[in-house]
Amino acid sequence: MSGLQRFALVLTIIGALNWGLVGLFRFDLVAAIFGGQTSGLSRIIYTLVGLAGLINIGLLFKPTEEIERPRELANT
Repeated sequence: MSGLQRFALVLTIIGALNWGLVGLFRFDLVAAIFGGQTSGLSRIIYTLVGLAGLINIGLLFKPTEEIERPRELANT
C-alpha cells in the first residue's frame, strides 16, 4: 500500500468517525473544529475526505498480495 493510499485511508476513517458522530449524536466534529459546515476550511476537509474515499475504491480491486506485502519484503 502506497503512502497516498495510507493517507487516504486515514482520511476515510476520520470521515467515517465524523459520520458516526453525526448519525448518533447530531454532532459534526469537523464543523465544530473548523468553524461550521460552510466555512472554507470545513469544505476543504469534506472535499479531501471525499477524494480519499474515491482513492480507496481502488483497494477493492487490488489482489490481497499487493495490499499486504510479505514481511521479508517489508523489512528490506
